[in-house]
Amino acid sequence: MTTGLAALAAALMMAAAPARADVKLPAIFGDHMVLQRGQADKIWGWADPGEEITVSVAPGDHQPKSAKAGADGRWEVSLDALETGGPYTITVKGKNTVTLSDVLSGEVWVCSGQSNMQWNVGSANDADLEIRAAKFPGIRLITVPNRGTQEPQKDFQGRWEVCSPETVGGFSAVGYFFGRQIHQTLGVPVGLINDAWGGSACEAWIPREKLAADPRYKPLLDHWAQAEANYPQAKKAHDKWEAAAAKAKAEGKPAPQEPHNPDWDMHGNSRPGNIFNGVLLPTIGYGIRGAIWYQGESNSGRAYQYRHMFPLMIETWRDLWGQGDFSFYWVQLADFMEEKDRPVESGWAELREAQTMTLKLPHTGEAVIIDLGEGRDIHPRNKQDVAKRLARWALAKDYGVPVPCQSPTYRSMKVEGRKAVLTFDHVDGGFRPFDVDELRGFAVAGADRKFVKAQAKVTGDNTIEVWSDSVSDPAAVRYAWADNPVCNVYSQAGLPLTPFRTDDWPGITAGNTH
Repeated sequence: MTTGLAALAAALMMAAAPARADVKLPAIFGDHMVLQRGQADKIWGWADPGEEITVSVAPGDHQPKSAKAGADGRWEVSLDALETGGPYTITVKGKNTVTLSDVLSGEVWVCSGQSNMQWNVGSANDADLEIRAAKFPGIRLITVPNRGTQEPQKDFQGRWEVCSPETVGGFSAVGYFFGRQIHQTLGVPVGLINDAWGGSACEAWIPREKLAADPRYKPLLDHWAQAEANYPQAKKAHDKWEAAAAKAKAEGKPAPQEPHNPDWDMHGNSRPGNIFNGVLLPTIGYGIRGAIWYQGESNSGRAYQYRHMFPLMIETWRDLWGQGDFSFYWVQLADFMEEKDRPVESGWAELREAQTMTLKLPHTGEAVIIDLGEGRDIHPRNKQDVAKRLARWALAKDYGVPVPCQSPTYRSMKVEGRKAVLTFDHVDGGFRPFDVDELRGFAVAGADRKFVKAQAKVTGDNTIEVWSDSVSDPAAVRYAWADNPVCNVYSQAGLPLTPFRTDDWPGITAGNTH
């Protein structure tokens, strides 16, 4: 851990809840929870300063663990790895006793991001059927409420629930379908922590101190510093409007136009550090296998910035969690808005590119869903297939299940006469165009950087030729480069070709900072 992160972690640990007469645990520990199997798992809480705490597990020959509450009242123990399954009972004793029942040992995943991760089972495809079939006592669910704040939080209002038709409807659809696939494939308990927040910006998930340490984020933080300085005056203006609106309503008159509500900024899902402090922090340190992530829409206007911000977020979470480079798998942005059958500039395409670039980090994976979106709705209902593509990554990389997981990715290009010959990686079984024999979605440009629709042909298991009669000397090729492109190339394993470009010409979001 870097010196800066070590200091941050120490500061966060010291910001504990005030001393209490009774032993208390945060909401992340409770009846029906799942502890991560195969590793020592931390349990922490609060008591009177200096109070002796003992934590024991039954059944089994588990040696009780002891700790003494510090001056701030916080205590922590590390339980030995539990045998997969359960149920276990965990007893925490100090001046009082807290008992956690029906605890399982299995696989734990964090389900995070914005609205497409928050989107619940009750609003997904075939919700009526999915809810009726959700009888999985080995899957456990907990949701962290949305709270945006600059003050580090140590707890939240929530509880673990057993997956059932009564509990699953309001839970993250992608999270549940992902967890169900893991549970059914491996036959082990699964715990899912849902902390997604619709519309959230990436910077809100990162400690503000980390952003401030990097000069690339100074314009972004300066923008927010100005909003914070303007808050008192803006708040007074909005309060004045509320009084005027109430008076107008009482008199049967139309209300004046509402000014911007600054509380949405200060306590919302975009202010740097807000979600990290209010949502993520109370869960950091809980034993997990990894995280799945579906976000990016709110940063699509700053795709070049996302190239370094998204990796920074992942690395920061890993450092603070203290579990090394845990697995982190994300969903690439789906196709959305007006469908385009021709090459165009696109912030969404640039954001997808930034997401793919993040694969350079270890133990990461990307579920490509350029075929699963809905042009008229930013929230596609087909969350089942999204979750399956994420689950392929976990099954293949974390659990050794021999299934294809990575979409084909661009490797290199060489020009042969009027044609560009492209080579790809991760092409399981060769290429397969969907619906028609024609390969759709390719564009080519010469040195003038003017892209035109191109023809394409599969020439080998991992090669494709691209050309256009109007481009005599190809300089660059793009595929699926639009908000909502027409494209149809898959691997034989059924995974769509990852959108890409061979050029590095400046995009439309280059230079955008806030």
